[in-house]
Amino acid sequence: MVQQRPYIWVTLSIILLTVVLKWIGSFFDLVNIALIYLLPVLISAVYGSKGSSFYAAGLGVLAFDFFFVPPQLSFTVADLRYAVSFVIFLSVAALTGSLAARLKKQLAYSRQREEHTASLYALSKEMNAITDIQALLDHIVLQVSRSAESEAIIYLPDSRDELELAASSPGTSDWGRSEAELVIARWVYRHGDRAGKGAEKLRESAGLYIPLRIEEKTYGVLGVNLKSVLPSPETARLIEALAEIGASAIARLKLSEEARLAHLTAESERLRTAILDSVSHELRTPLATVIGSATALLEGDSLFSKEDRMDLLATIRDGALRMNRLVSNLLGMIKLESGMLQLRKKWCDIEDLIGVVLQQVQDFQQQRKLLVHMPDHVPLILGDEILLEQVLVNVVSNAIKYSPDGSEVSIDVHTEGDSVIISVRDSGMGLDEADRERIFEKFYRADKTKHVPGTGLGLAICKGIVELHDGTISAAPAPDQGTIITIRLPRSEENKSMFMHTEGEMENL
Repeated sequence: MVQQRPYIWVTLSIILLTVVLKWIGSFFDLVNIALIYLLPVLISAVYGSKGSSFYAAGLGVLAFDFFFVPPQLSFTVADLRYAVSFVIFLSVAALTGSLAARLKKQLAYSRQREEHTASLYALSKEMNAITDIQALLDHIVLQVSRSAESEAIIYLPDSRDELELAASSPGTSDWGRSEAELVIARWVYRHGDRAGKGAEKLRESAGLYIPLRIEEKTYGVLGVNLKSVLPSPETARLIEALAEIGASAIARLKLSEEARLAHLTAESERLRTAILDSVSHELRTPLATVIGSATALLEGDSLFSKEDRMDLLATIRDGALRMNRLVSNLLGMIKLESGMLQLRKKWCDIEDLIGVVLQQVQDFQQQRKLLVHMPDHVPLILGDEILLEQVLVNVVSNAIKYSPDGSEVSIDVHTEGDSVIISVRDSGMGLDEADRERIFEKFYRADKTKHVPGTGLGLAICKGIVELHDGTISAAPAPDQGTIITIRLPRSEENKSMFMHTEGEMENL
């Protein structure tokens, strides 16, 4: 019924036009009437179809001849000149209808191209947002299957550079899995040229195989099951465009993965080199001291007084403690880098943590004074007690190491909003503004501190552990001299986590 509407409209319009012209026809000559009959032809050509315009031309000629050309009410033509006019009329009508139909076809083609371009642009944006290779392949075959209205598959090379089926559109049959299809796909992959139905090579195949190729490198093969139907030129171009977009997206993910692996390899190599350098340099000094002191005790025990022997034993103990801290930091960094560091959270008392830290650092604090300031009420925090002790030991050890003899190292604890803040202040030479962020990077040593032994791992480990506790750690200059390291940890809101502390100052000489 839809296809008949233009013809019904043409018939009714010719009848209405004939009635009107018959009524007022005395005011027009035959040439004007003939031109008026071109109106249904033009309108049907623009809004109808090519066939309806030809039908309007033929019906218009018959109506004009029967009702207006002498003798009227007869198809007989007395003057042959009218026959020539009829031919010209039909020719003009045919030409007009053909041009209008061609313009409509071009307009429809342009709209289709615009829709395809818009869909390809949207598809390209969607593919660029996908970061998983399998999800990307599934998305590609789904879009190709919808566009071609047929089955679609993708072959990718394995570790041996042999093609294997990597993705297929939903509802795909066994097509693409046989050895025959694999042979064609391998040929396309090796030669980088398409083959199959609609291509120049292997036209007898039921499928079309397109290489997923970008910049002279083929990443895989896209297959479309066309069966016995050749694709239209527009469909073929759309499939080619989809294959190019898919190849670009696959190349992006492959290159991103290669870059990530290269970065990990470089980081691993850098970490390995830095660890070897640290072990060879930082362990050698305390180890030499331990060996020298132990050898002196073994070989010359009778030469030393009791005080001398105690000094040598203290030297051995200090070297062993230094090596223990270095090994602990190395193991901690390896666990952080590998993701093996797991928190064992429980309620931690800040006062107990600081007490343990003071005991661990007292053996090498030498002539520095450690001062602790703590308010009356400090809530418990939920965290890994062992790791938090390691953080505080590293920070306080650094403060001791970079402070001169006779100076003070202060530890201040207070609450601020939903956080418990622990600040450690040294009396050292301080840090430049550019170094305050970088000191938390692995193996970074500020220029001012390179004369002091160290690996540059302690604060990096502290940063990793604190961030695992959803906290922050930062460095700032002290008001007069030195640096303040501030650790901010989230506090618990439960009333049972509140402990009473006596405000005061503890001094550990």
